[in-house]
Amino acid sequence: MGMLKTIAQAWKVAEIRSKMIFTLLMLVVFRIGSNIPVPNINRSVLQEMFSGETGLFDLFDLFSGGSFSNFTIFALSITPYITASIIVQLLTIAFPYFERLAKEGMEGRKKMAQITRYMTVVLALVQAIGLTVGLFRKAVVDRSAFSVIVVILVLTAGTAFLMWLGELINDKGIGNGISLLIFGGIVARIPSGIRTIVTGYEGGAMSLVTIIIFIIAAVLVTAGVVLIQEGQRRIPVQYAKRVVGRKMYGGQSTHIPIKVNQAGVIPIIFALSILQFPLTITYFMSQNNAFSVWVTKWLSPSGNPGVWVYGVLNVVLIIFFTYFYTGITFNPNEVANNMKANGGFIPGIRPGKATEDYLNKVMSRITIVGAIFLALIATLPTILGVMVPTLKGIHFGGTSLLIAVGVALDTVRQLENQMLMRNYQGFLK
Repeated sequence: MGMLKTIAQAWKVAEIRSKMIFTLLMLVVFRIGSNIPVPNINRSVLQEMFSGETGLFDLFDLFSGGSFSNFTIFALSITPYITASIIVQLLTIAFPYFERLAKEGMEGRKKMAQITRYMTVVLALVQAIGLTVGLFRKAVVDRSAFSVIVVILVLTAGTAFLMWLGELINDKGIGNGISLLIFGGIVARIPSGIRTIVTGYEGGAMSLVTIIIFIIAAVLVTAGVVLIQEGQRRIPVQYAKRVVGRKMYGGQSTHIPIKVNQAGVIPIIFALSILQFPLTITYFMSQNNAFSVWVTKWLSPSGNPGVWVYGVLNVVLIIFFTYFYTGITFNPNEVANNMKANGGFIPGIRPGKATEDYLNKVMSRITIVGAIFLALIATLPTILGVMVPTLKGIHFGGTSLLIAVGVALDTVRQLENQMLMRNYQGFLK
């Protein structure tokens, strides 16, 4: 109710209302583009290709809101941009040049954003070539050089347009543009999901008990996501008083917020990419191939005992990548040195190495909670599929909820901040 109240109050402010309308219109443009098919593609062949287990491609379809399986102009979605952003972020650890850019403030961030854009276009071009010449080659009607080049350019241009659309939302709208595009794709699949459940119930494939179990699970997971996303450990920090001339500086108290889920949805994406890779390879092989049979039995969520092996590996990988990515995004050594340089200290902890060790200990303890939560969210569809076989069609339901709820909370938080700034401005006037 608090979220709806915030949106209702924001709507009353003309400036914020115009930003909200602009954001909604951009999402409408995104959904229109998601339904414009790429030329020279046989739709019946596409339906046959995505009729069964498609491995990693389910994840791509999730981010594109169904555009990938329908092979529309936004089939690549914003995935190349996400990949480029992660690569650039990892480069800040491996290469001193990128590390310097990260510390140069606004100018450094602009250069890194420009590098990310160029890398996005290159990755989109590579993926477009791979899809057109490789995966979707059977669906291409006219395989002449000109037709293939047209399909490749349309897919690449679609990703570049989405990247521009996301940055446009950042500048003139509300919320993070890239995240909202992913959010729009996930939410757009809700009506078809509801229609599938209703059809299953009417056809006798799903019982009322099954639907009730699904609804209860969805509500509990949503509540858990909100709790974990908002959860944080606040470490108190005090700054020593300093006298410069006749003025006294410092002496205030603040805190370091350490989120329970510092890594977001990235560990789930990494883990799924690794686990689904063998299944994706089998997609290009014969179903009777020895490798395909082995992977289906031992590493597939639909295999036995593959479903349990898959679940255990998924949990282990998610916990590993949660610690790995948290270690990248939060550097206790850098935080401790910055605090020491500015005269800050944690009460009861000596500045320097002792502060770094303390932050490491707190981060390790709080990260395990977030890692276990992410593992539960990611394995929930598999668990539900074993307990209730009629729900096996729900792919990456936990991941979808995690992204959707996280983006919704972040957008509402930005609305609150803009309203707060407006109130302060009115008070100062």
